[in-house]
Amino acid sequence: MEYRGCQDDHGAIGAGSDAMTATLALTPKLDLRAAGPLRDEILDRSGADLVLDANAVNYVGALALQVIRAAAKSWEADGHVLSLTNVSTDVADQLALLGFTPETVTRWEQPQ
Repeated sequence: MEYRGCQDDHGAIGAGSDAMTATLALTPKLDLRAAGPLRDEILDRSGADLVLDANAVNYVGALALQVIRAAAKSWEADGHVLSLTNVSTDVADQLALLGFTPETVTRWEQPQ
């Protein structure tokens, strides 16, 4: 049985204001085992805005969070937006333990 770190929501791509926006539905458990496949799934969608749908997620580990943060930085450098949506209270609590909120996971502060 092949393990997949995340599942595509049937490749659904909706029109954004200036560019296409893809949505990637994340799997429930974003642990160490999910980090590599998650990275691959995200990279497959580079070059356009991307929404990570966390509706099904009930666990997020530090390595998967690092994958999401690195992708967000790359998307920003390329002039695109990577965002996280539909985050449950439990997952928001896990992010808080790692020093983030659902909003800050994919955002970078400008140096002062």
